[in-house]
Amino acid sequence: MSQPIRTDLVSHHDALNRPETRGIELIGSAERRGRARDLFSVWAAPNVSLLSFTMGATMILLGMELWQAFLVIVASGIPWILTGLVAISGPAAGTSGSVITRAIYGIRGNRVVVAFCGWFLSSVFLALNWLASSFMGAELLTQLGFTDPVLGPVLVTIIVAAVTVLVAVFGHGLIIRSYAVVSVILLVIFLLATAFILPHADWSYTPSEPLQGIPLWAAISIGFTILASTPLSFSNSPDMARYLPRSTKPSHIIAATALGGILPATFFTAVGALLATGVDAAAMDLGIESALLALLPSWLGPIFVVGVIINTIALNGMTTYTASMAFQSIGIPIRRIPAAVVVGVIGTALTIYLVMSTSLLEAVNLMLQLLVLISGPTMAIFATDVILRRNRYAGHELFDQRAGAPFWYTGGWNLPGIFAVVLGGTAASLFVTSSLYTGPLATAMGNVDLSVPVSLVVTSVTYVLGTRSAFASRCTEGAVQKGVAA
Repeated sequence: MSQPIRTDLVSHHDALNRPETRGIELIGSAERRGRARDLFSVWAAPNVSLLSFTMGATMILLGMELWQAFLVIVASGIPWILTGLVAISGPAAGTSGSVITRAIYGIRGNRVVVAFCGWFLSSVFLALNWLASSFMGAELLTQLGFTDPVLGPVLVTIIVAAVTVLVAVFGHGLIIRSYAVVSVILLVIFLLATAFILPHADWSYTPSEPLQGIPLWAAISIGFTILASTPLSFSNSPDMARYLPRSTKPSHIIAATALGGILPATFFTAVGALLATGVDAAAMDLGIESALLALLPSWLGPIFVVGVIINTIALNGMTTYTASMAFQSIGIPIRRIPAAVVVGVIGTALTIYLVMSTSLLEAVNLMLQLLVLISGPTMAIFATDVILRRNRYAGHELFDQRAGAPFWYTGGWNLPGIFAVVLGGTAASLFVTSSLYTGPLATAMGNVDLSVPVSLVVTSVTYVLGTRSAFASRCTEGAVQKGVAA
C-alpha cells in the first residue's frame, strides 16, 4: 500500500494563515466539511474572464450573425453538466481526480494518461490565462509609457505566476474561503466594463456576406468546439469537492459546479460577441485587449486590468493546485507544495514563449480547438465511469498498487479504458478543423468540426462495450476455474 493512504486526525486545511500540506492523501470523515453550494463561487470566479470576451468575439469573427452566436454560446454550456457529474466522485472517494482515474486506466495506465493528458491540459490553461493577463497588463504599461513589446508582458507574466503559485501553495482552504469574495469583486468590475461595451454594440448586426449552407455549419461547429473545450477540460473538478461530507447530495454538487461555470461564462461570452459587433476589423487586428481598453474610460481601464489579473490568479491558482496533485499521483516522490512550484515554472515558460510568438486571439482559438482531442475523451470516459459504477469508489482500494489489487487489471493496465480514450482522441482528430491541422473527414465535409460530439460518443460507447466484455470474460474464467476445481 502506498503512503498517501493515511488520514490525519487533525487537519488545518481550512486555515488561511498556513499552507495546505495535504496532497492526494485520503480525507477521513472527521475532516469532511462544507456545503455543495460553496462550489458555486469556486467555479464562478475563474469564469468571469477576459477569455470569455475573447471567445465571444471569435464567434462574430467566424462570420456568424449575432443570434447564431448567441445560440452557440448557450449550447456550449451543456458540457458543464459533465464537469459537475465528474465532481461527485471527489467526496465518494475522498481523494483527487488524478487518483480516482486509476479505476479507469489501471495503476500503471493511469500514470501514463495523467502524465500526458493531465499535464498537457494544465499547461495549456495556465499559459492561456497568464497570456491574457500578460497582454492586458502590457497594454496598460504601454499607455503609461512603458513600450517594450516583449519585456512588459514577460514581467507581468512572472509577477502573476508567482502570486498564482502562492495561492496553490495555501490550497483548498484559501480557495474555498476567498473565491466567494473574489467572484463578487470580479462580477462588479466586469459588469462595469459591460456597461461601457453595450452602448457600442450593434444588436441588429449581420455580416456583409451572411454565411449559408456548409460554410455556416462549419463556423457554428468550430465555434462550439472552441467554447465547449473549456468545461470539457475541467476533469479536475473532484479535487475541489473532495473535502465535502460523503453524505452530500450528488445532485447538489452537480448543480453548484455546473451553474458556477455556466452562468458567468454564458453571460460574458455573449458580451464578447456584442463587443465584436461594435468594433471595426482594423481595431480587432491590433488585439482584443487594445480594442476593449479603447472603449473604457481612463479611470476604469486600470481597474479592469486588475480584474483580469485577479481572474487569472483565481483560475490558475486552482489549476496549479490540482496539477500539483496530479504530479504526485503519477508516482513522482515529491510533496504537493514543491510540485506546485514546478508546475508554475513550466506554465510560465510556455506563457513567455506564446507572448513572444502569437496574439491572444490566435493562441486561444488554436489551442482550445486542439485541446478537445484530449479533453473530450478524458472527460467522456470519466463521466461514463462515474455512471457505470454508480459513483461507488473505495478510496483505500485506489491506493492499493500491488499486483492483483482491485485496480491492477492486466499488468497494471485497464485495456478497455486505455483503448477507449485513444480511439476517442483518434476519431476526434479526423473531424477537427483548425488553422494548424484539419482532419481528413472534416475537410471532406467542408471544414465542419464534429470533434466534440465524436470524441464524447466514440469514447463513451467504446468504454461501455469494452468494460462489459472484460467483465463477461472475467466471469467466464471464474466459472471455468470453479468447474476445474469441482
